[in-house]
Amino acid sequence: MPRRVWRWLREFWDDVRESMDASLLGIARFFGLLYGPIDRSLRIDQALKKALAYRLAPHVTWRHALGGITYLLLMVLVVTGVLLAFYYRPSAQEAHASIRFIVSEAPFGWLWRDLHVWAASLIVVVLLAHMARVFFTAAYKPPRETNWLLGFGLLVVVLAFGASGYLLPWDQWAYWTVTEALAVIGRVPLLGWFTDLVKGDDIVSGATLSRYFAIHVILLPWLLFALVGLHFGLVRRHGVAPPVEPPAAAKGGEPFYPNHLMRLLMAAAVVLAVAISAAALWPRPVGPVADPASPPAALVSTWVAVDVWRALAHFTGAIGIVLFGVLGLAMAALPLFDRSPERRLRHRPVAAGLGIAFFAVIILAWGMGRWLNVRTTKEPASQPAAAATASPVGGPAVLAPAAEPSIPQEGR
Repeated sequence: MPRRVWRWLREFWDDVRESMDASLLGIARFFGLLYGPIDRSLRIDQALKKALAYRLAPHVTWRHALGGITYLLLMVLVVTGVLLAFYYRPSAQEAHASIRFIVSEAPFGWLWRDLHVWAASLIVVVLLAHMARVFFTAAYKPPRETNWLLGFGLLVVVLAFGASGYLLPWDQWAYWTVTEALAVIGRVPLLGWFTDLVKGDDIVSGATLSRYFAIHVILLPWLLFALVGLHFGLVRRHGVAPPVEPPAAAKGGEPFYPNHLMRLLMAAAVVLAVAISAAALWPRPVGPVADPASPPAALVSTWVAVDVWRALAHFTGAIGIVLFGVLGLAMAALPLFDRSPERRLRHRPVAAGLGIAFFAVIILAWGMGRWLNVRTTKEPASQPAAAATASPVGGPAVLAPAAEPSIPQEGR
């Protein structure tokens, strides 16, 4: 009997191998578990062995794991986001209560939520580190300039994910941070239409929450996966950029399996351990429910990009936001004017100055945003329904109604 079962299992497995197309390995390739090309003329098991034996360039080391770590954090955000969506209710009346339910009553809800929050900050840090490595090694030069543009597009989408998700807790900190951000953006020339589009109302309200939720869970995921697919495809087509100064005698490269795959798995284990430990030790507190009529005395930042934004808005205002945006556009367009084959940093001073300024501003603004003391807010005086009050973080004034407005029902 056992031999008969074993023979049947072997026959079944042979039938599976014969019937499955090797192109199915593209799924594993998309998730970073394969790197080499897939030979679709072979049987799927033979194509798998050939792909695993693919040899990477000899200069591929630990610093090339930053892209894989970014992708891992992206998958963490997707998984935890789906789990949170089972319980979250995107309406002004129920959003805050659903967050409290997730934190206090849903099975492991506190862990999924805080892991989501910490992964949102870690992915920004790792993505910027990955882009810094690409910049300082001039890996954006032809034929990889399209991938540099895609990388900047991914940075924008990741920031848009964080910005759209920041309002979803619907507590005082989230509400007034978003209110202030939209007030600053609304004063930037040609961007007033954007604030009207995302608010959907005269003030940040249930209509805004509904639109933020739709952007966060419907629009951005499609855009993100399209950019990730294109990014991975171009990386595999052009390969890893060669070192800035090739060694005198290049040795043979390592096979993707098990060498580089194990390197990626070890880095993934460390990153997951850091994210889970941070989520358990420093959870994101839930503030009081959002009150459009009463700005809080203090704001609590829960995302690294908010620290950068807070410093820029407080110390430079809308002008600083515009100038930093121009600096970011110049960085994105870098491959269009830096097309010489020279890759050593000291021999490309213009590009070096641009990149150093970009990353230095981010680091400096992040430090100043963390240092920035939370300030008290003036009590709203009795005045007409839409009176200007001081910003909770000491920045530009924002609109706050004297009485709580009626909340639209679009979020239900």
